[in-house]
Amino acid sequence: MKYEADLHTHTLASTHAYSTIIENCKAASEKGIKAIAMTDHAPMEPDSPHIWHIENLDVLPAKIEGVRVLKGVEANICNSEGKLDISERVLSRLEWVVASLHAPVFWPGSSDELYDTYKKVCQNIHVDLIGHPTTGDIDYDADKLVKLFKEYGKLVELNEASFASGRTKKNKLVDLITACKKYEIPVAVDSDAHFCYRIGDVNNIARLLNDMEFPSELIVNNDFEKLKEGLLKKRPWIEL
Repeated sequence: MKYEADLHTHTLASTHAYSTIIENCKAASEKGIKAIAMTDHAPMEPDSPHIWHIENLDVLPAKIEGVRVLKGVEANICNSEGKLDISERVLSRLEWVVASLHAPVFWPGSSDELYDTYKKVCQNIHVDLIGHPTTGDIDYDADKLVKLFKEYGKLVELNEASFASGRTKKNKLVDLITACKKYEIPVAVDSDAHFCYRIGDVNNIARLLNDMEFPSELIVNNDFEKLKEGLLKKRPWIEL
């Protein structure tokens, strides 16, 4: 299956990543990828760029190396109340918002707290994608969790970097995919690339989806036209 967008990528502004936005876009273009989301870490992550990096994204052109760059952020979930470390003012100006848990910032202590935290996050209208929800050792009810994401219209991320590195265990990923298939919940298959060669690299997830006969129509980033339709419905002001 061809993936025409990568909705979770990092530049060297997140200092544990190693490529510029131009290098990322050039790699995407060479692979036939039509769009990437530029989602560097928000300020509470220890290696994040200054908030001005995120506020100043509008200086970038809509396309770089022929690739549409969605100007976004990977916001940190800061507490069990679902608070993000980006103001509503800044979030409202972005084109793509990923909300993720990261241990240096906050980590729920139980499956119940995990669910309650995600419920609060889902109530934030600016959040598009729940980043790598399978990371960590907390067990959870996948059916209950994905139904929550569907209720609030949030995309579920299947994160290649998390799976390939072992931060996501296969059984948890299989449970999540099974639930998404069962309840027809849309997903985004992303690289979470921290180096330009990794842009669009989702091979492990793609093989698993193929093995599990996951419906292609539930994958939002395998067709850029389909993705654009959803983006413009939520943000009619953006240029695509």
